[in-house]
Amino acid sequence: MIEIERKFLVTSSDFIAESYSKHEIAQGYLNSNPERTVRIRTKDDRGYLTIKGKSNASGLSRFEWEKEIDCQEAKQLLLLCENGVIEKTRYLVKVRTHLYEVDVFYGINDGLIIAEIELNSEDEIFEKPQWLGDEVTNDERYYNAYLSNHPFTTW
Repeated sequence: MIEIERKFLVTSSDFIAESYSKHEIAQGYLNSNPERTVRIRTKDDRGYLTIKGKSNASGLSRFEWEKEIDCQEAKQLLLLCENGVIEKTRYLVKVRTHLYEVDVFYGINDGLIIAEIELNSEDEIFEKPQWLGDEVTNDERYYNAYLSNHPFTTW
């Protein structure tokens, strides 16, 4: 499956009042190589294994494969991950027909807030809420795999 995604910094906490759901996430990388990342994630009481390919030239699209796994097994696999497990709270915010996933990072990436939106095409038009800041889609520093090895708190 091809994932088309754009990322933005968030300028205020106003999105919290607009959110309809939130989830606690911990994720680590068995492989953080940009050519192919292999991620383990727990989201509340569920576990996931995800493999992502390299982004295309625009930085907007890439292959993604995800499979739900047993949460306890995911927690065990997190112990095998590279250093820098990412901890965040994800808020889901509906804006017209689109869904924004807003991640509030804590732990080693405390202070960082990123909003992501998945699209059906790279040129799809979408509404930008007032709390959305600069786009960072093509800035690899904001990829979770990069943040696991180069925490935001050390920038």
